[in-house]
Amino acid sequence: MKKTCQIIAIAVFLLFIGGFFVLNIVTPDREFSPQENKYLQMLPDFSFKALFSGKFTKDFEDYTTEQFAFRDAWITMKARCELLSGKKENNGSYYCGDTILPDFDDPGQAEIDRRADFVDALAEAVDAPVYFGLIPGATEINASLLPKNAPADSQQTVLDWAYGRVRSTAGNIDLASALGAHKDEYIFYRTDHHWTSLGAYYGYTALCESMGLTPSPLSAYDRQTVSEDFCGTTWSSSGFTWVKPDTIETFVPDDGSVTVMNLEKQPPVAGPLYDTSFLDVKDKYSMFLGGNSALRSIDTGHDGPTLLIVRDSYTDSLVPFLLEHFSRIDLVDLRYYRDSLARYIEDNGFDSVLVLYSVSNFTTDQNLFLLAM
Repeated sequence: MKKTCQIIAIAVFLLFIGGFFVLNIVTPDREFSPQENKYLQMLPDFSFKALFSGKFTKDFEDYTTEQFAFRDAWITMKARCELLSGKKENNGSYYCGDTILPDFDDPGQAEIDRRADFVDALAEAVDAPVYFGLIPGATEINASLLPKNAPADSQQTVLDWAYGRVRSTAGNIDLASALGAHKDEYIFYRTDHHWTSLGAYYGYTALCESMGLTPSPLSAYDRQTVSEDFCGTTWSSSGFTWVKPDTIETFVPDDGSVTVMNLEKQPPVAGPLYDTSFLDVKDKYSMFLGGNSALRSIDTGHDGPTLLIVRDSYTDSLVPFLLEHFSRIDLVDLRYYRDSLARYIEDNGFDSVLVLYSVSNFTTDQNLFLLAM
């Protein structure tokens, strides 16, 4: 009887392995995973050079992992198993009921000092006043939602140290207080690391306070819901795919008075304030200004000074609120921009410069040294 059970167990195991082997062969490869919002490894081309260098074996291992049959379902199942085992974390994200919060690691004071020096170097290299702002994420503002004893580091500690370290700027912008005062409102997406348009509005009021501008009241805007099925980056990476999708809103209308030029293309290409074509794909947040770009210039149609923003993607949903205060706003993303930033500022005579990053991106972006170029 014992031997029969062993034979049956072995047969079931071999059937399971063999079945998935066949499934992996007959299942068509996918170039892109909408759930994970990333391109998947396709079958690599074989060559002896690639084999002996190790590239072929690495790419083939990635291929077998990323093209595994029912991969999306397995990712969700793993996340559920983690919860059943008592863990509230999976793939660097915490499950907090109807909200997913990304983990955060403090890189240490020496690394923050190095990055602060880059901001100082830019301020010393240009004549325009340079403002500096760090945006705490949902993991900091909504820290009370984290599981007990979650090891996420404090973003406020990093923010305070960076603000105390940066010396040569026109002023540091207190975005943390503005967001913290409204932490019970829908200011961060539940499935994504960005702030919502409402969160961006409160960030805008903090910028206005630091820059001597008068913000428009919230009641002055016509809030429009443009999507109710946004599943963002933390949803994609965490496996907690049962969390309810987010809603995307716009406050400022795209009434045709704004010209958004993509200056990284020659000749420059005009584009909309909101690229609604992204509402039909997974990366819906890219509807704001059309997503990532090395350099964009916005002719607002208003009278006023000019502003250059060195930024990450948080700025995309913030910019619409700034339009009424400036005649021109240029946006530089150092992940893609490789020319001299100081020279671009001086050549275009910007009246002020804003370095604006989320705390998470400020501590991880490996391109910040370009501030000093």
